[in-house]
Amino acid sequence: MHKYMRAIGFSDQISREKLKEIITDCIMNPSTRMYTTNKEDVMLGEFCKDFAENIGISVCGEFDDASHFVYEYYYPYLRGMGVSSTEDISVERHAAKESYAGVCDDAKLGITLIFYLQNMMDYVKIQAEERLPMKGTSLTLSGLSVNGQIMLPILMDENQKKKSRKESKNRSSLIAKARQGDENALETLTLEDMDIYTSISKRIQNEDVYSLVDSYFMPYGVECDQYSVLGEITACRAVTNKLTGEKLHVMTVVCNDVSFDVCINEKDLFGEPEVGRRFKGIVWMQGMINFPEL
Repeated sequence: MHKYMRAIGFSDQISREKLKEIITDCIMNPSTRMYTTNKEDVMLGEFCKDFAENIGISVCGEFDDASHFVYEYYYPYLRGMGVSSTEDISVERHAAKESYAGVCDDAKLGITLIFYLQNMMDYVKIQAEERLPMKGTSLTLSGLSVNGQIMLPILMDENQKKKSRKESKNRSSLIAKARQGDENALETLTLEDMDIYTSISKRIQNEDVYSLVDSYFMPYGVECDQYSVLGEITACRAVTNKLTGEKLHVMTVVCNDVSFDVCINEKDLFGEPEVGRRFKGIVWMQGMINFPEL
């Protein structure tokens, strides 16, 4: 069973026969279905079934010469809301199967973000029609988590919050300039990093690390689309898996000024999520590219 199935409400171990029934149900009674032809003239199909609002299982495969659907793989998903980034995105096919990874180099995160592409059918269609690269795209991120906890926020008054937002905006601007080859921006960033290192080295002796670090976004483990995150919760809601009855928490998290939704099983979340608190956990990052012409 897929590791992140428990994030959408399938925490109990599912037998191979039961999993086969669930996959068959997704194919026979989908919430949405899509078909397209790739560059090799192979007809691909994707069947998605929601078990809660914007949360479900996607079954992917292709059609044989007799027009019979041949199941290839499945994955759990959370459809995110809003726009997480408007930076350029590149896409690469996975070696083992007809699935894709997206790559977004957003200066606000400070790292190259790699995510599992949800709307691969849209991408395959545009690729087959030779309409790539396409301008004006945006990215909607979401994540599934099987290990998370709720933390209290860092106490700051309104002036400190404004100062923090201003510093973050200035740093993003400097990073963008440094990537374009601006040596002054690169030197300023280097000096700022040295000052931050010196300040933290002194304060860490008497303060907890999570009272110094407001948010972070770091790669986790050996799989390139899994991350350890810490960010502020700006919205949260509880939903229930219609099949299993398990309670799930869906939170909108802002991490390094990038907003994305996270879904986690209540059994795997330590603490009570509320707006203003922080979420800390491991997430499998997914993303949907919003193509302007679709």
